Amino acid sequence: MNQINTKGIVLRRTNFGEADRIVTLLTPDQGKLRLMAKGVRKIKSKLAGGIELFSTSNISFIKGRGEIGTLVSSRLIEFYGNIINDIDKVEQGYGFIKLLDRVTEDMPEPEYYELLEKTLEALNRSTVPLKLVTIWFWAQLLKLAGHTPNLKLDYTGNNLETTKVYFFDFETMHFTSNEQGKFSASDIKFLRLLFDRHNPDVLSRIQNLDGLLSDSLPLVETMLKTHIRI
Repeated sequence: MNQINTKGIVLRRTNFGEADRIVTLLTPDQGKLRLMAKGVRKIKSKLAGGIELFSTSNISFIKGRGEIGTLVSSRLIEFYGNIINDIDKVEQGYGFIKLLDRVTEDMPEPEYYELLEKTLEALNRSTVPLKLVTIWFWAQLLKLAGHTPNLKLDYTGNNLETTKVYFFDFETMHFTSNEQGKFSASDIKFLRLLFDRHNPDVLSRIQNLDGLLSDSLPLVETMLKTHIRI
């Protein structure tokens, strides 16, 4: 049978029998794979080093007749070791991985793999705040699922104005002008950058980042809970 070569990030590992493990991986071109890693729990296994959590690897596998294929080889490309030195990053990283596992089907778009890879890269950097990585991940996940907020027009179809403050409607994903609103032009500008293609490393250089995160993190979290199954 022909071997298929690709890259993968581990989403889940389940022990099977005395020495085997079923590994679920997200790939850029083969969707979500469930592979049997035979003998991987043995001390001298050559597969073990390439299926670590918080890493990217080159893998070779053979498709099975059912849902589970066979992992033939694995070689580590990048291990994001700084993550495991911070308990908060470890916990949040597990959360990102579990969430992507839940919301992706067997053949998700390649962008989901790219999102997870960039998220792990950002988590691994000491210069990028954890809250920023978190809100960026949530925003990009909403965007991939087709739930980007309208950051140009308000609920009535008028342009958002720099002199006004706004409330946010989570069902319609629009801002509504209100004198008692809590979101200013600065918040909306930050959200535009967040939902755009800018990566967390670039966003970490924004002035008054802590204040913007304080206002925006609960907003984006509620968007996620409203529109994504978490």
